[in-house]
Amino acid sequence: MKRVSQMTALALALGLACASSQAAEMSQALTLQQLQQKQGAAIDTRQSAFYNGWPQSLNGPSGHEPSALNLSANWLDKMNDEQLTAWLQTHQLNADTPVALYGNETDMQAVKSRLRKAGLHQISTLSDALQQPSRLQRLPHFEQLVYPQWLHDLQQQKSVTAKPAGDWKVLEAGWGAPKFYLMSHIPGASYIDTNEVESEPLWNKVSDAQLKAMLAKHGIRHDTTVVLYGRDVYAAARVAQIMLYAGVKDVRLLDGGWQSWSDSGLPVERGTPPKVKAEPDFGVTIPAQPQLMLNMEQARALLHRQDASLVSIRSWPEFIGTTSGYNYIKPKGEIAGARWGHAGSDSTHMEDFHNPDGTMRSADDIAAMWKQWNILPDQQVSFYCGTGWRASETFIYARAMGWKNVSVYDGGWYEWSSFPKNPVASGERGPDSSN
Repeated sequence: MKRVSQMTALALALGLACASSQAAEMSQALTLQQLQQKQGAAIDTRQSAFYNGWPQSLNGPSGHEPSALNLSANWLDKMNDEQLTAWLQTHQLNADTPVALYGNETDMQAVKSRLRKAGLHQISTLSDALQQPSRLQRLPHFEQLVYPQWLHDLQQQKSVTAKPAGDWKVLEAGWGAPKFYLMSHIPGASYIDTNEVESEPLWNKVSDAQLKAMLAKHGIRHDTTVVLYGRDVYAAARVAQIMLYAGVKDVRLLDGGWQSWSDSGLPVERGTPPKVKAEPDFGVTIPAQPQLMLNMEQARALLHRQDASLVSIRSWPEFIGTTSGYNYIKPKGEIAGARWGHAGSDSTHMEDFHNPDGTMRSADDIAAMWKQWNILPDQQVSFYCGTGWRASETFIYARAMGWKNVSVYDGGWYEWSSFPKNPVASGERGPDSSN
């Protein structure tokens, strides 16, 4: 009996010591200046919308701490250990790197637990996080990437940051009939088929006259704010980019698409699209922003220049010519002189640009990825892919990042490869090949 008591006492003592040690560690906190002196990294554990610049309350601070990384607690159940290790390697964090977390207590604890499991030892909290609004960094146009709760609040007629100036509409974009939309969609959303904005044989955008008819049908003027989402983000981005070309001044994308709404647990509805009153007077001549869409000769003029980049948003196997990426595109290869802007594992994925929850990856990560291929914000930059969808998604991200001279080469590889005299490259190569 005595022996059991002694063991119990020892266990209690060890438990108290452990708890005391954990409490002491949790109480450790660094200011941003102290963290920088230690050459450490700040980690924002909030969702990416707040990291990007959306305030958590109507008049709250906007953005993230200087050079902070975003590792949202919401991603943890979507990241296995290998993916977290890859994230740490990408951001050059190792066991001895001091890191300081900020966000709410629950999120910080969750992230801290995973980081400790991944081998990081020096983990503290950032004591002065979000206390000095003037030093915070944000996407220059974070409002162009909306998040579910913002959209829900707008629909509920609550006060929101970056409220549309006038009339607004929500549209789900997808290819073909609205079969998934009919089963479940964002309340009040209409549906737009991508066939309304692009057509065969090359899947280039439809004529300006057809765009005018499409916009009239959906009740959209140049001063209507349009919020687009899709089961595939790049389907909505394709429609968004073409609407901007036409002249709709305020087009926004639901960051992460339908999946982000579904994950949020917000209300959904089913059934057919609501009846929309046609708006035949668009209000400006189409296209109001023709510079946003390049043709083949304009794209060719960007090649082999230091002040411009024609950027391939295709998978590496597509870029080096081991696959065309599409069953309806036979030629393999790439536009000779194009710079590789990354994409994903194949022609239907965009992992290189996405957080684990499908939202836009941080602007710093994207800019660093592009810089390796000499794709820079002060250049004239035009994105292309096979037929325009992936290119449109990166166009929207670059625009939100504040890149001023960006466009989409509409025809992409499908059009370029259909002209045998156009120069084509294939095989393994690096950034120097595009100079």
